[in-house]
Amino acid sequence: MVAAVIRRPKVILALLTALNLLNYLDRFVLSAVLAKVQDDLHLTNFVGGSLATVFLIGYFATSPVFGNLADRAGTGGRRGLVALGIAVWSVATVASGLAHGAAALVAARAVVGVGEASYATIAPTLIDDVAPPGQKGRWMAIFYSATPIGSALGYIVGGTVEHATGSWRAAFFVAGGPGIVLALLCLLIAEPPRRAAARLPGMLASVRALLGMPLFVRAVLGYCAYTFALGGFAYWAPTYLHVRYGLEAGIASRRFGLVTVVTGAVGTLVGGWLGDVAARTRERRARVGRGAALDAADVDLAAARGCVDVCALSAALGAPLAAAAILASTATGFFFGAFPCEIGLFLLSGPVNVALLRSVPTELRASAMALSIFAIHLLGDLWSPPLIGLAADHSSWQWAMLGIPAVFAVAASVWWGGRTHRVRLT
Repeated sequence: MVAAVIRRPKVILALLTALNLLNYLDRFVLSAVLAKVQDDLHLTNFVGGSLATVFLIGYFATSPVFGNLADRAGTGGRRGLVALGIAVWSVATVASGLAHGAAALVAARAVVGVGEASYATIAPTLIDDVAPPGQKGRWMAIFYSATPIGSALGYIVGGTVEHATGSWRAAFFVAGGPGIVLALLCLLIAEPPRRAAARLPGMLASVRALLGMPLFVRAVLGYCAYTFALGGFAYWAPTYLHVRYGLEAGIASRRFGLVTVVTGAVGTLVGGWLGDVAARTRERRARVGRGAALDAADVDLAAARGCVDVCALSAALGAPLAAAAILASTATGFFFGAFPCEIGLFLLSGPVNVALLRSVPTELRASAMALSIFAIHLLGDLWSPPLIGLAADHSSWQWAMLGIPAVFAVAASVWWGGRTHRVRLT
């Protein structure tokens, strides 16, 4: 067993956030060079969109397995699963750059998804364990700030490397290499003490228990609609800028990436603060309404409901602004709409994950993250990239993209309807 030497909670947060940034960089580097990949391998828009689908199949299909393993693991078990996931996705990213046909690229992207499933399922539970009480929303927001920043860096690194070298393959080598080494650092994390939960129900029984928790289900359903829309927008935005406005593919990727870096950081960090404020507000209301002290389960549910409030606000802000960006007549107009749109959409990055974790019992939280990952991709962005690509093949890119803001509005409606659930944790 490797000795655990990384013990300070803030250092653990910094390490896991940095690795989450690398996670999303590896995921989105494909989008940055997709136009060149399609030209080189002679892929239609539908097949190009399906590369995201096969990644997600590997990702969501294996996440419940990792969630159940993590809930059953004793102290130190989760860090090993996290390190394994990082190593697998990094090797598979490098392999993506070695592909010389559609089949090889499809296989590599599917394996990237398997590796990322382990990390995305387990790392948030470690953050939740080490975060101080009252600051969990902010800590989760810091961790998830790596989502937009890492995604943006995927566009920037991919576009820059491809432009400098003239090779889309080099972008995958640069993106995947560091993770192979950094995976070892996770083996040094000192996990909070915990016993293996040997008496937990099996995976299917855990799923049935989670599906019986209405607030959790509402949070996941809204997240499914949000992920459908955001996944399609993020995957095709550089191509949309290239095709509709005539921007060179590498420049389109870099500009969209730079906008996403700024808006993602601002939106996510502000959203984390809003989530903590909303959680405290809900807790105060619950204390007044009950006229007595709240137990830990009541406090958790108050935090979850407050964070669902922020999710509803986020999607409601993003929907009309996304429509404005897509309908803009120039690339400059697109970016003027996209900037406030992305700030609004990224407000929920931390709160939605706090809601997912706090709406379920402690012993089921890794399984809850796994089930949410499974659901949001099976019902969300598994379908949006190929469907948008298919629509663009048969109509225009503008019409294909206009379904996105409508689905953001659906997400806002679902979350708004889940704000009043008051079911206790059991």
